[in-house]
Amino acid sequence: MRTIVIYNSQTGFTKRYAEWIAEEARADCLELSAAKKKDLAAYEAIIFGGWACAGSISKISWFKGNIDKWADKKLIAFCVGGSPIDNPEIDIALKRNFSESERKKVKIFYCPGGFNYEKMSTPSKLMMRIFIKTLKAKKDKTEEEQIMIKMISSSYDISDKKYIEPILQYLKK
Repeated sequence: MRTIVIYNSQTGFTKRYAEWIAEEARADCLELSAAKKKDLAAYEAIIFGGWACAGSISKISWFKGNIDKWADKKLIAFCVGGSPIDNPEIDIALKRNFSESERKKVKIFYCPGGFNYEKMSTPSKLMMRIFIKTLKAKKDKTEEEQIMIKMISSSYDISDKKYIEPILQYLKK
């Protein structure tokens, strides 16, 4: 199956997952800006990866804007974020990014990545500082919130190639 993996990455985690998927699926792999200039008609499967930002998937509107045009293709979207894979909020956030009818056409996956403050844009760093400060100031923090404060207060990497397996299995169906 002729496949392309298209990604948008800010700090490198989404790019890493896109490259892992492309390598295992023997697919082409392009950054979103290059993919926008390419004719994708010859591909049978299109995989889009973006990073999580405040519950949204970065640049997902481009992918969603093409869903109907790609009705004859297998469509997959994956989101890379800083939460562990077992965070119950992930499914809720992923579903919020796609309507019910879009979810019938696109299979959605999550891959844990991490935070790399050294590669983060200044606005993103500022947003994270404000979020952490707000969370720290909150009275009666839950255990999950206390764990989150510890996790996101510095850079970390929880990415692992094993998280692409469900994507590859779905692609082979």
